Amino acid sequence: MRSIFEQQGGAYTVQGDYRLPNLIPPDEEERPIGVWGQRRLNYLKHHRKVLYYNLLTSGKLHSHLADVEEQAQELLSRLVKEHAEKEGITEQLKATDQMKWVQKMNNVRGHVIETVYLDVVLV
Repeated sequence: MRSIFEQQGGAYTVQGDYRLPNLIPPDEEERPIGVWGQRRLNYLKHHRKVLYYNLLTSGKLHSHLADVEEQAQELLSRLVKEHAEKEGITEQLKATDQMKWVQKMNNVRGHVIETVYLDVVLV
């Protein structure tokens, strides 16, 4: 009689007196995981353990983290550009007063990084 695991396409390996299920997750495509993906991984491990283990055992963790990385990078680029325009941070300002330009851009990036962290990583 076949087990439910075998009926669903699973297989066992016999080691001594034991039958151990073959639970190797499927291969995932290689995509880069940067700082945002690492932050999401840390968040999942510490605050969303069930989701973390579901993604890990289904073989979808790496692609999930890569998706988060892409979303965060795109949102970061778009928001920095939008906020810089709203604040009047231009190339003209950069040419005339570099220190003021750097100060304003640092403020914008800090605000945007916080927004991306809340909207993408902690979702």
